[in-house]
Amino acid sequence: MKKFLFVFCLFQVIYLSAQQTEYVDFIQMNSFLSVQPDSSKIRGKVWYSLDILKSVDSIFLDAVNMNFNNVEIRIEDENTIPVNFLLKDDKIYFKHSFKEGVSYTIYFDYVATPKKALYFLKRKEDWNIWTQGQGKYTSNWLPSIDDVNEKVLFNLSITECGDYKVLANGFQSASMPLPDDCVKYHYNMQKPMSSYLVALAIGKYDVKKEVSKSGVPIELYYYPEDSAKVESTYRYTKQMFDFLEDEIGFPYPWQNYKQVPVHDFLYAGMENTSLTIFSDAFMVDDIGFNDKNYVNVNAHELAHQWFGDLVTATSGEHHWLQEGFATYYALLAEKEVFGEDYFYFKLYQNAQDLARQDQAGNGTSLLNPKSSSLTFYQRGAWVLYALRQYIGDTVFKKAVKAYLEKHQFSNVETKDFISEIEQLSGKSLQTFVKTWITDETFPFEAAVRTIYQESEYIQEYTQVNCEANSSKCADYLKYYVSDDAKVKVIAQRPQLINAATFQNGLKVRQAISAYLKYVPKNLKSEYESLLEDKSYITIENALYNLWTSFPTERSKYLSKTRNIEGFSDKNVRLLWLVLHLNTPDYNSDAKSDILAELLDYTNDYYNAELQMNAFRYLKLMNACDDLCKSNLEQAKNHHNWRMTKFAKDMLNELNNPKK
Repeated sequence: MKKFLFVFCLFQVIYLSAQQTEYVDFIQMNSFLSVQPDSSKIRGKVWYSLDILKSVDSIFLDAVNMNFNNVEIRIEDENTIPVNFLLKDDKIYFKHSFKEGVSYTIYFDYVATPKKALYFLKRKEDWNIWTQGQGKYTSNWLPSIDDVNEKVLFNLSITECGDYKVLANGFQSASMPLPDDCVKYHYNMQKPMSSYLVALAIGKYDVKKEVSKSGVPIELYYYPEDSAKVESTYRYTKQMFDFLEDEIGFPYPWQNYKQVPVHDFLYAGMENTSLTIFSDAFMVDDIGFNDKNYVNVNAHELAHQWFGDLVTATSGEHHWLQEGFATYYALLAEKEVFGEDYFYFKLYQNAQDLARQDQAGNGTSLLNPKSSSLTFYQRGAWVLYALRQYIGDTVFKKAVKAYLEKHQFSNVETKDFISEIEQLSGKSLQTFVKTWITDETFPFEAAVRTIYQESEYIQEYTQVNCEANSSKCADYLKYYVSDDAKVKVIAQRPQLINAATFQNGLKVRQAISAYLKYVPKNLKSEYESLLEDKSYITIENALYNLWTSFPTERSKYLSKTRNIEGFSDKNVRLLWLVLHLNTPDYNSDAKSDILAELLDYTNDYYNAELQMNAFRYLKLMNACDDLCKSNLEQAKNHHNWRMTKFAKDMLNELNNPKK
């Protein structure tokens, strides 16, 4: 009878696992971890301090494909004792008669070989190791609780061997030299967070240090070879940090703030608590800054330190409380840096994107957990902009501050934020919530009408429309309208481009390179000047268009651009290599070396975008040889699903050519 009773109780606990927060409160985790890159393993000794809220026979941690030993428990100040445990459904269950109101500490050793969430990558000869929890995946490398509603104070100590820098959440309280060129790093947090925000980054890094106006240490990491890119990559960081603290009205809630680029990151960036990890594709020089800089991602992940890390949505239904807020406050930070015209134009573009989504039949309520990123991010930001317009700056800022103060280090739903607004404004938001949040259709007309009233820049831009009225379009390019409006004209009527059009700024000249693909002879000299622009996008477009338009001068264009690399995906260099190979009379003795360089870029120690572009060019030239195909086979096992799909699709096309 007891045997059956035990099975029933255990399965009852498993059934209630989704509501474990009702039974146990995990307070603090301490750990000693050892990362072993050669075997893609992580080992550790971990202990969790916890309080029991209701008596229960079993509690669990999420632990995906892990092995455990030396599992023990201590009841308050008593001695530690072994405890029975069960591994089931990617969880470890600790079997004990846990008593309500009693504090416990659970100890264990573990080893994991993560298939995701902790990535062991190489940059040439050096390891670059990083984590990405993304909601619920930290349990692939660290036994933890996948429930975002369980907030824990995480302290990590990590042993690493070799000349590597180890970064984790919080403040580095100590580093201890060990034998064999190893170091143990200790990182401590002062406040709790959800487990998906726990982070590690290990690599060869240098650091630039700054201090915010309020005294918060800011650490900006970079690869040693990227020292010349530090200023342009992290440009405006301190200014935006100081602005957001003032604008939000709630002090930055963590001990310090660190940012680190990593190789082949899965996304643009991730707001791990006090340690933002971002794609090294955003490490740009002064020229690259003009095309695709880190400013927006930088501000977005910083805003998440309040909206997402300090206050965390209870579920996907309220995900916009994280992404919408981060998007909105990033736009405000960019407004501080780039001005009002930039701000309103971004809002207008976002509104257009949302309208197109609705027209395609893909619009959803902002409270639909399956909504698109466009909805969570851009529509969420629009809600906040419209709400601020409706209730005024003063009430909005007071409500945001009150919302953060009341719910700091805990979890929130949409009603928690709305109730603060209603309480301080004295207004019912029932109609507003329906229109802007719960309706499936984005209120495009109301949105545009709002910014139209605020911005002459948007008024001008919307009035310029060559598809509706072409008679004035030539004049638009002659006389003063904004660069964004001129880009719109060029996109709709590229045949209107003349010599005077080239006298405009960088953005307009970039549009010329994008839309005027066949270069008329009478514009040849003006078009050639695009190769001098501070824009890798413009140079890439102009090089190809000039090469195709003037075959007898191909060698001249190749000579002029032979030392230009471009972004981290080497966009200009790759094009140059391909054009070199297709220009027989240009440096013919170097063709084999040029092809070898192009093939080399298909190796996995380069970033995925560079690899994919190299593969595309080789396929286009029918030059994907055995080495190319071998690297494609290897890419099928890449950690990034986009690269995996690309490799599978391309191999299928190569092996099954269309007749």
